[in-house]
Amino acid sequence: MKPWHVEICDVTLRDGEQTPGISFSQEEKQDIATRLDAIGIEIIEAGFPIVSVHEKEMIRSISRLGLDAKICGLTRACREDVDAALDAEVDMIGLFIGTSDRHIKFKHKKPREEVVANALAQCDYAVDHGLIVRFGAEDASRTDLPVLLDIYRQAAEHKASYVTFADTTGCLTPLEVATIM
Repeated sequence: MKPWHVEICDVTLRDGEQTPGISFSQEEKQDIATRLDAIGIEIIEAGFPIVSVHEKEMIRSISRLGLDAKICGLTRACREDVDAALDAEVDMIGLFIGTSDRHIKFKHKKPREEVVANALAQCDYAVDHGLIVRFGAEDASRTDLPVLLDIYRQAAEHKASYVTFADTTGCLTPLEVATIM
């Protein structure tokens, strides 16, 4: 069996602000990013550039720090999000789509094939513009494994460098995760 190469992607700068009452200043975000880089974190998810002009500027300021870590911006599978990430000067994007039957039916409200085809088109666009793509399956833990593996295979064919597995609802135990892997 081929050994796995694991890289740590820290999401403190984005997820950390989802805690009630927490909002980082630009200086705090830059300080956190610098400290994460100093301890060897390979990927820093700096934020969600499409959220606001202010957020995009904060991410751009981190992108310009000259860190060793790859700076990542989170994007939905839409052109505007990818363009905002490009404008923020990130190295890579975390492009995500909901993959579970529930997300396809209630969130996307389109056939799975159409949702996946659009996401792959955005992956191509990002790669063509020099971005590394981390292709994320939101609600992966409730997606049928053969369906999920097919989506990951297609993402790899479209030059996504990474795939991510999100247990969006937090329903898996560590043993269940080990079984999937």
